[in-house]
Amino acid sequence: MENLEEQIRQWVIEACKHPSGSPTRQRYLTKVIRHTTSKLWRDSSPYYQDALQQTWVYFCQNVCERGTGERYDPNRSSVTTWLNSYLKRRLQDFFIDTQKQQARKATGLAQSGRSGDQEILDPLDMVAAEPDAPPILNEVQAWAEADATGELRRVCIEGHPHVNCQLLILRRLPPETSWKDLANEFGLSVSTLSSFYQRQCLPRLRKFGESEGYL
Repeated sequence: MENLEEQIRQWVIEACKHPSGSPTRQRYLTKVIRHTTSKLWRDSSPYYQDALQQTWVYFCQNVCERGTGERYDPNRSSVTTWLNSYLKRRLQDFFIDTQKQQARKATGLAQSGRSGDQEILDPLDMVAAEPDAPPILNEVQAWAEADATGELRRVCIEGHPHVNCQLLILRRLPPETSWKDLANEFGLSVSTLSSFYQRQCLPRLRKFGESEGYL
């Protein structure tokens, strides 16, 4: 384990010697991602995938240069420790935001005297959009837009052929459109959209990531 962490650290150091977006840097960072993914913190929270996506964006933007946060320092911690720390903070933020929104919703219902089912709240509405997509996300975007086999366009929500995997994958890339906005746009519930995304879109994203050596 220690040898692997040292190898990952060396890949980061080597990657950062090369210009942003260069094939050599991308090759080393891909190795880092491939060997780090399985070591990241995992849980079953409904917003885990969104927090994980933000974590990888943070990695790409800060591993070699100071971007949206403090630049990674290989002398202070391992990549795994650094990313897990960020991932857990994002999960905590999602949890806190969800609790606050639910509390405000409950208070509003109590004050108005209304009752009934509460709408599913999207904590992503509270998160600022990431500015520029890193190279890895650019490749995901190009893959989804090309949809060479047509599979992403064919796989859609029943009765809503225009709401397909291609559309949702592209709309959820940073800066992502919130589930609430997508639900309002397409006249569907947040749970319907997010469930379809989890069942149909994420497995295809993962398959693409594995084929490109990211996972």
